[in-house]
Amino acid sequence: MSGSRGTGGGDTPRLLVLRALGLGDLLAGVPALRALRRAFPQHETVLAAPEELRALAEATGAVDRLLPARAPGRAVPPALDWTGPPPDVAVDLHGNGPPSHRLLAALGPGRLFAFAHPRTPGIEGPPWYADEHERDRWCRLLRWYGVAADSADLRLPRPAGPSPAPGALVVHPGAGSPARQWPLDRFARVAEAVRARGHRVVVTGGPDEGDLVATLAERARLPDTDVFGGGLPLGRFSALVAGARAVLSGDTGIAHLAVAHATPSVTLCGPIPPSRWGPPRGDPRHTALWHGPEGDPHGHRPDPALLRISTEEALDALDALPEPSH
Repeated sequence: MSGSRGTGGGDTPRLLVLRALGLGDLLAGVPALRALRRAFPQHETVLAAPEELRALAEATGAVDRLLPARAPGRAVPPALDWTGPPPDVAVDLHGNGPPSHRLLAALGPGRLFAFAHPRTPGIEGPPWYADEHERDRWCRLLRWYGVAADSADLRLPRPAGPSPAPGALVVHPGAGSPARQWPLDRFARVAEAVRARGHRVVVTGGPDEGDLVATLAERARLPDTDVFGGGLPLGRFSALVAGARAVLSGDTGIAHLAVAHATPSVTLCGPIPPSRWGPPRGDPRHTALWHGPEGDPHGHRPDPALLRISTEEALDALDALPEPSH
């Protein structure tokens, strides 16, 4: 990453941001990261996040250095490999505390930006609202501390590399839990219908979703060249999404990547409503299908709200999308 603001040595002030979560989480935090860059232009901005997100962090233009950090699920890392003097500013973009608050406070930062929590009374921050949209939440946190932030500042530059399947419909059946996975047979019917109209369809999946991707490809009778299972490298994955005709997925990281690249998308929402994690409202390039009610995001079977979305509804939503601008 860029070293234009130093590497933590000398008199360069440092700003540490904790967001040790996944792809969609980092993308939802981009507006806040850019707001911090504008507010602290002379600081070296260090982002504590998983190593595999390094290229994406660099693409935001708001991060100088990635500090590898992760924990299972949405847990807080037990420690950070921070060296040298304490950060001048530490920002908790990970959660509402107290574990994330205490992790940063233990480093002795000059200032700590975080939401208020009764078990960390020394931190005077704004209240946490559970029903707030993720992008809006972190921008509101920063505004409370006097940092101007725009939740619409979320676009990423087009990747330098070519798409492995330009103009294709990208179908991504996986999600973070079974509760958020639309049935494979419905994805397959959509894929078959789109291919019958003469359009290319490719299917993608994460590192642990090879079997899921293979099953969908078999049901939809996709050729091997249109199957990207096992997790594409992030740069190639980003190029695939940026060059796609459209993206069809559940509420997971690829949906946020489509928004970041202004690629038309249909997001199948459930059990969490789009008001908390969905695409920007009013943008015709992105449609979020949702019937409610809200359910358990950690359930072991597809949520009833997700099952209310039919194959025909998904196809109609894809048909209504505008053509991509690329």
